[in-house]
Amino acid sequence: MNPGNGSTCDSFGSIQSAGVSQGESKGQNMYVDVLRIFSSDRGSTPRIHNVSHAWDSHTNLPPQKSMQQTILIVDDEQDILELLKYNLEKEGYHTLTASNGRRAIEAARKGVDLVLLDVMMPEMDGLEVCKILRSRAETAEIPIVFLTARDSEVDEVVGLELGADDYIIKPVRVRTLIARIKRTLRRRAPDAERQSAESIIVGELEILPQNYIVRISGREVPFPRKEFQVLLFLVRHPDRVVKRETLLNEIWGRDVYVIDRTVDVHIRKIREKLGKHAELIDTVKGVGYRFKKELD
Repeated sequence: MNPGNGSTCDSFGSIQSAGVSQGESKGQNMYVDVLRIFSSDRGSTPRIHNVSHAWDSHTNLPPQKSMQQTILIVDDEQDILELLKYNLEKEGYHTLTASNGRRAIEAARKGVDLVLLDVMMPEMDGLEVCKILRSRAETAEIPIVFLTARDSEVDEVVGLELGADDYIIKPVRVRTLIARIKRTLRRRAPDAERQSAESIIVGELEILPQNYIVRISGREVPFPRKEFQVLLFLVRHPDRVVKRETLLNEIWGRDVYVIDRTVDVHIRKIREKLGKHAELIDTVKGVGYRFKKELD
């Protein structure tokens, strides 16, 4: 890459930017187009060259008042925090930053609209942070997007099963990252279907969609958000065979890669929580699942 046309670094543990004109590189507003973190080896510290100009004027950039949503950026690499902060603020978002998991949990409790979370961090990794945020009432509904160099299918499945809304693997273009953040925020916005105030009662099962509450025989049973959404979708389509693909598209999104096994794991956990009512969810072998209005 031409050094005068952005920033270049070593091929491992690196950040690279593209799409920056020479005029923009002299303190003018610029849009860092590509964020790339290749290394998963925490022993290799990213070495960044000629990128300081990317932030020379960002503190003077007037915020766009149209969005006013707050995004918490969590990463233990200061350079990455600054790069993400610059681009998100350029889009009109207000940002908070945290360099480790414990600070992230404290910041999230202050009230944010989305958490952009790295996995590999000292003291407490991102997976543990996600688990804690989902377990606490004041942070349980905050959208969480993982942005990480850990690219194995196992890591991705674990992150999503812990309740993350999206799992983005570096390298990623910043415009793509922002588009997925916007999509996540749109998906979590209230709408008549997902946030209806009316409770749903099926026998001894009661679901309060607005409050993400499930009661079984009058006893409130905690459901992680994704499990709740899967159950709610099935309940709202009774006696209909719902394909795994449909659940993946409706709950996780059409442009997020999640394997079918993820749905099966969520169904298993839902059945465990339903106890003697587990048979309300019927398996249609090779196809998907069906919610029965009553037990046979």
